[in-house]
Amino acid sequence: MAEDESAKVEAARPEHKPDGHVEAEVKLFGKYPYTGLVINDGSLRQYVSLNPLQIPHSFARHANKQFAKSKVNIVERLANKLMRGGTGEKLGGKVIRTHGKLQGKKSKAIKIIEAAFEVVERKTKQNPIQMLIRALENSAPREDVTRVRFGGIAYQVATDVSAQRRLDLALRNITLAAILVAFNKKTTLAEALADEIILAANGDLASFSVKRRNETERMARSAR
Repeated sequence: MAEDESAKVEAARPEHKPDGHVEAEVKLFGKYPYTGLVINDGSLRQYVSLNPLQIPHSFARHANKQFAKSKVNIVERLANKLMRGGTGEKLGGKVIRTHGKLQGKKSKAIKIIEAAFEVVERKTKQNPIQMLIRALENSAPREDVTRVRFGGIAYQVATDVSAQRRLDLALRNITLAAILVAFNKKTTLAEALADEIILAANGDLASFSVKRRNETERMARSAR
């Protein structure tokens, strides 16, 4: 009986496959490995999905399901944030509207990210996925303000930000920074995105997303 069990274990080992096939490691865009990546922020760790995909496209498999976006590859979520029709906000003294040039164009957004990652790798000599993770950690606000009403009077009250919303805000601010820099300028969106990822990963105050995080947390401190 013991011999039969040991035979089953030996047969189940990959090196004993009859055809000798060894599954190749899945890399993002066929270039960037998912192994060895580190997430230092414990609250974000459960929401940053590093599901190994060569092309970060799940074809909306997790759409319209509560909290299911935490299962979507983090690079794909970055692409989803790029597909926007313009902010409709006045930022930097002007209204930024992209007129929907990336809305619904997932393949185009993925190509922009691939080009941006090539720039990041060339400038930093590091894995762009790890740089993106650091950028998200450095640009995710921990506190925010919310409006409450007592007796007809509205107050600003400081509140903690959930890990899921922290990640959403960081992704939105990084992509918004790239759109702002590339809007009506010679800088391409891929170059602007790469520069923002590098600045945010280094915690540089020149990063738009890091400045937005600091501003949000400063407002929360003043509302305590």
